[in-house]
Amino acid sequence: MSWFRRKDKNIQTESAEKKNIQEGLWVKCPSCRQILYKAELQQSNNVCYKCGYHFRIPASNYIEILLDSDGRQSRFQQIKPKDPLKFKAQKKYSEQLSAAQQKTGRNEAVQVIEGRMNKKPVVLAVMDFSFIGGSMGSAVGELLARAADLAREKRYPLIIISASGGARMMEGAYSLMQMAKTSAKLSQLADEKIPYISLMTDPTTGGVTASFAMLGDVNIAEPGALIGFAGPRVIKQTIGADLPKGFQRAEFLLEKGFLDLIVARDDLKQQMTEILDILYVQA
Repeated sequence: MSWFRRKDKNIQTESAEKKNIQEGLWVKCPSCRQILYKAELQQSNNVCYKCGYHFRIPASNYIEILLDSDGRQSRFQQIKPKDPLKFKAQKKYSEQLSAAQQKTGRNEAVQVIEGRMNKKPVVLAVMDFSFIGGSMGSAVGELLARAADLAREKRYPLIIISASGGARMMEGAYSLMQMAKTSAKLSQLADEKIPYISLMTDPTTGGVTASFAMLGDVNIAEPGALIGFAGPRVIKQTIGADLPKGFQRAEFLLEKGFLDLIVARDDLKQQMTEILDILYVQA
């Protein structure tokens, strides 16, 4: 009878654990497969305290991590996306925009904040993957362009944090034009020797990678971030060959010279501050 009681107790325990996971008290790490207590995970900036895996986080978290608590000012909040092509597939683009705005409480997939990082003035632009995959439409391009203009006007360093699936194809050529637009604005910053740091998070792909994300004076990535133009599955199918281990992950790109640094989330603020100390001297 004791065996049956133990077995029944184990079943009840497993059932309770599953219930807790479903209720959001626990999270399974995709890397080490360990069950993590959600409250502890949040305290560690959503980095797995077992293996160091970096979970995706919203733009607001990066703002909290990088910027000093005082003196933050949101900019260009009035800019909203439009539906120039009246695009419709399974769902109207206008409906997708409305749903994303309600979900995130923001007008677009980018937030621009003027603030201080360890008392140094900066302009921070943060992409949010939860807003239509952080895709780059015309309003996203405009927000990034204005962030660059603001940095140039005030001679503050610009930091862009990328998290994107690429161009927002519901806007067609309007979306693709943002690659040239953002690149041109960053060229103006470079001409005036105003520092620009690019931080690539998981994922940073498509037209974002092919434009502003890879144009930093210093290009940084979080550990394990997927970075590339087309996805690895598409590339594998196209060339008909197996890809190298770790292909398009941050560590692979650092080894091949596409990145300058990989920085853990907890160290981002201090590392970027030290980089700006050097770049300010050079400017």
